[in-house]
Amino acid sequence: MLRLTEVKLPLDHSEADIQAAILRRLGITADDLAGYSIFRRSHDARNKTAIAVIYSLDVQLNNEAAHLPRLQGMAQVAPTPDMEYRFVAHAPAGPAARPIVIGMGPCGLFAGLILAQMGFRPLLLERGKAVRERTQDTFALWRQGRLDPESNVQFGEGGAGTFSDGKLYSQIKDRKHHGRKVLTEFVKAGAPAEILYVSKPHIGTFRLVGVLEKMRAAITALGGEIRFRSKVADLDIDQGRIRGVVLQGGEHLAADHVILAIGHSARDTFRMLHERGVYIEAKPFSLGFRIEHPQHLIDRCRFGRHAGHPLLGAADYKLVHHGRNGRSVYSFCMCPGGTVVAAASEPGGVVTNGMSQYSRKERNANAGIVVGITPADYPEGPLAGVALQRRWEARAFELGGGDYRAPAQLVGDFLAGRPSTSLGSVPPSYAPGVKPGDLSESLPEYAVEAIRAALPAFDKQIKGFAMPDAVLTGVETRTSSPIRIKRGDDYQSRNVAGLYPAGEGAGYAGGILSAAVDGIEVAEAVALSMARGS
Repeated sequence: MLRLTEVKLPLDHSEADIQAAILRRLGITADDLAGYSIFRRSHDARNKTAIAVIYSLDVQLNNEAAHLPRLQGMAQVAPTPDMEYRFVAHAPAGPAARPIVIGMGPCGLFAGLILAQMGFRPLLLERGKAVRERTQDTFALWRQGRLDPESNVQFGEGGAGTFSDGKLYSQIKDRKHHGRKVLTEFVKAGAPAEILYVSKPHIGTFRLVGVLEKMRAAITALGGEIRFRSKVADLDIDQGRIRGVVLQGGEHLAADHVILAIGHSARDTFRMLHERGVYIEAKPFSLGFRIEHPQHLIDRCRFGRHAGHPLLGAADYKLVHHGRNGRSVYSFCMCPGGTVVAAASEPGGVVTNGMSQYSRKERNANAGIVVGITPADYPEGPLAGVALQRRWEARAFELGGGDYRAPAQLVGDFLAGRPSTSLGSVPPSYAPGVKPGDLSESLPEYAVEAIRAALPAFDKQIKGFAMPDAVLTGVETRTSSPIRIKRGDDYQSRNVAGLYPAGEGAGYAGGILSAAVDGIEVAEAVALSMARGS
């Protein structure tokens, strides 16, 4: 097999055009071509009048050996790399202690799946509920303003990524192609096959529900065990080594290998770890608002007359501004054709996030517009970032009216420094609803100043971005974990042997794909340790 990259075709092209491009690139005839498959498809919209579709293609030739001498060294033609996933170990025969995985977000889910596939029969503990029950609890907050602190956007089967855009791409270095394993397992569980080749794959919440259930079934069929509503309240640590976990009801579960995949919002667990002496430190994160525009405005700015083309779908964007006050402002978790959602996990706080379904057909585009902050902004200790998040979430709750409505402001009013008293042509999508007001009171002054400078700069890149009727909704505080649970090269905690911090909550991932990849890597480390008997 050969991989051809940078195969460019017009937006409107046929399968015959793809085949003709292969023949031209390789200088072969149709009789030489045995077949091809699409490895990656993206588009280049820098010239909106002539948008190009760009393919990477895996090509099979008849009598390939005869063609190879001529093709060697040809630009953008190379042997197709081996991306097959191979297990690093298998469970030894006979009874053995089970590894424990705490958390069933993408990191814990894939850690559990890989361990199960290698025969280690993992025990997965999730403080929240199974995904369908969890969905009902989440809707109760959105529709009735009723929050369940243990079952919400942050906690439950699938983790925070379940109620998001379901993005499955990342900028991590993935030399072992673990990301391909992740996508393959999602497709096996019912995700659309196109996620294997589109450049920015996503699934969307409603499709993720069924995918998660099938992956859960696969783990249990392989001997794994999953326990919902099983919150870990304490760790059993003896002379610097993990010996088990203690559930909230007092049950002790023995284990010499524990994967800590708790997610970025498990604040009570962060505190327990700190009190137990597990080494953690404060890390940078970001905070800001959600912004909403009409999706057709973004489509038109990005794609011109080609807006709405089925190969392009709903347009997205990625923006960065470096302010004079030294703060960087950037778009975060952009959700084309989506909604702004309530993402609180603690009573008395308002948190926003973005979500899209697979179709991306809602009227608004939304994204976080967030400001980077560092431990220099919260120097009071490892948990000071958590305290900062809570402070501004509580303030947003107060400004929203104390019933989980969120404070909101028109962009025009925000830039002019005046409170909003009503909304305009862009209807906010946040449920349980918004209360117009003054968002300058909902974030630190330096963050408000930085965002006020960034919005006009973003308008120069996307005309209309600073339109007066665009809506800002506060606050976005859960961009990433505010702590890092430090680990060594063997993936174990710096000072607790057998404890494996992993994923977003530990500060080693950001998003579904990178968290899942980290879960695979940590599971491999656990499997190797258990196979050695260490």
